[in-house]
Amino acid sequence: MGKEKLHIEYPLKGSAGMIWKYIGTASGLSAWFADNIKITDKIYDFCWGKTEHRSATLISQRNGVYVRFRWDDEEPQTYFEMRILFNEMTREHTLEVTDFAESDEINDQRDLWDSQIEYLKRQSGM
Repeated sequence: MGKEKLHIEYPLKGSAGMIWKYIGTASGLSAWFADNIKITDKIYDFCWGKTEHRSATLISQRNGVYVRFRWDDEEPQTYFEMRILFNEMTREHTLEVTDFAESDEINDQRDLWDSQIEYLKRQSGM
């Protein structure tokens, strides 16, 4: 069946540098995305609690702009990406999330991202 691409945009109150700190560094990601992150070369081991973990490969990144990972147990054409956008009109930054999910899991995946980004906003003050 294949997975569908999902795009979600979240307005954030913060500079690009501040947002990047939370999406482009292991310490930033561990403040809201996972409890702990271990990095070996381009392999990120995301850990939640004492037993849950999942590995992802960093497949692309542009410092200060975006980071793209592929879960190691997912289809090769899928990925998840967090990208910082700047709106010239409003002078505000937006975090654009791209992810993939089965068609019957799109709403659950969106809810998961909504929850994670709310947690990011609380942790960072954005």
